[in-house]
Amino acid sequence: MAEILLAGEALATGVVTRHGLRRWYEPLFRGVYIEKGVEPSLRARAIGAWLATRREGVVAGVAASALHGAPWVDPAEPIELVGVKSEGQDGLIARSERIAADEITRISGLPVTSRVRTAFDLGRHLDRPEALARLDALMWNQHFQITDVLALSERYSRARGVRQLREVLPLVDGGASSPRESCIRLLLIDAGFPQPETQIAVLRGVTPVAWLDMGWQDFQVAVEYDGDHHRKNRRQYVKDIARLRMLEALGWIVIRVIAEDTPREWLARVEAALINRGCAVEANLLAA
Repeated sequence: MAEILLAGEALATGVVTRHGLRRWYEPLFRGVYIEKGVEPSLRARAIGAWLATRREGVVAGVAASALHGAPWVDPAEPIELVGVKSEGQDGLIARSERIAADEITRISGLPVTSRVRTAFDLGRHLDRPEALARLDALMWNQHFQITDVLALSERYSRARGVRQLREVLPLVDGGASSPRESCIRLLLIDAGFPQPETQIAVLRGVTPVAWLDMGWQDFQVAVEYDGDHHRKNRRQYVKDIARLRMLEALGWIVIRVIAEDTPREWLARVEAALINRGCAVEANLLAA
């Protein structure tokens, strides 16, 4: 990993001269420098942000989820630090919220909010769709106990965003294999559909022959997100069509959602499919 320096400390101890600092390093955060020519990873930026708080903050939020192993985090994601009074700056969000010792862990020596505290913060500080997507991603990587997060919400019952957190937690599902799938699932729930299962195994006899993103096994209706890479790759597209025909032959109705569809369009197709299969549902498509 690239060398990261707290400039005042490095100069005072003779690790680098002012000339060397200007020549070989560039600013990462105020007072923190990184070697020139190196694209900083999220971990490097987290270390730099921690140094910028004079080693007082604890890495939190989306950055903490990435350090715990959650996928789909941009390396340029702003670094949040909790438990510190510090002026924010580009790429660094400082929160003076309380944090207890049992809510802190260390990852490669860096203080990071525990998985449960990370979930607590994600569910409060992000808007609802992103909060669910980030919580799903954290659960996808490694299971955490929802009851533990709820217990933390009792510890900090007056914290900002606790009401939203408590509303979102029952919807968390580690089966979502992309943030877009989390958003689709939330749209289904908000429109009044029964909460869908995720990663549904389709069996031929006792052998799994396919896995479905989400749906309702009792009614054999599924919803799948069709990413751009599926349609732009002809070989993958041919495989997808063959898979769809196989699922239809096994009795499944599969609603494929593409980026160009409006929510109202594909939600209407889901409603029609479920009604066709005998599910008494009346979706609120006006809210989509």
